[in-house]
Amino acid sequence: MKAHALTQLAPQLKPLIGESTTVVSTQNGIPWWYEHLERVDPRGVIAANIDPARVVGSLVYLGTEIVEPGVIRHTEGNRISLGEPDGNRSERCKAIAEAFIAAGIRCPVTTRIRHEIWVKLLGNVAFNPISALTRATLVKMARDPDVRSLVRSIMIEVEAVANKLGVEIPISIDQRIAGAEKVGEHKTSMLQDLEAGRPLELEPVVGAVIELGERLEIDMPHTRAVYACTKLLAGRTHQ
Repeated sequence: MKAHALTQLAPQLKPLIGESTTVVSTQNGIPWWYEHLERVDPRGVIAANIDPARVVGSLVYLGTEIVEPGVIRHTEGNRISLGEPDGNRSERCKAIAEAFIAAGIRCPVTTRIRHEIWVKLLGNVAFNPISALTRATLVKMARDPDVRSLVRSIMIEVEAVANKLGVEIPISIDQRIAGAEKVGEHKTSMLQDLEAGRPLELEPVVGAVIELGERLEIDMPHTRAVYACTKLLAGRTHQ
């Protein structure tokens, strides 16, 4: 399910969560357990119904598309990273990873899940909304000189937010753009949602980073401009 749907679903999940239940969070953007952000968890509804202590964080590196209800086409990628929000190694992470590995999925366990979130965000904050505005694939955005320049500017702003939080992103912006280019003619999840008439994950992916930037007093003019245009587009799509 998409991140923005969890606010409504969380109260229904509470009765299912027992003392030994582990909740694996796979949402895009800044997850609700990272820290409280109104654009991710309005009024703290999710955290009130899902104990953050039950959560194992994860990042999904799979290219997929919904062909029809209940049918998913896997296009590329075969990795899911797991990690405890506090950076510790745990038996529950190991057990979940072993289950994924037995199913044929690469599943490393990291003690730096918070850092890895920002590596993925570095690309998603830039590429996802631009793809919705332009209908372009990753490789087309990465190879267009003007769009590439805009992507770089947004990534610089995102990196500044991460650094202010004490997170050093372990790859360069050039490496992140090159990695997206190698994926090829892939439509981002945000573009797929737009084309299917579904709500966009704009707030947890982009709005949340802007909210952190505001909190940290970091100017983000390029990110804000693309966010505003995409928000208007999303509103018009669902009128």
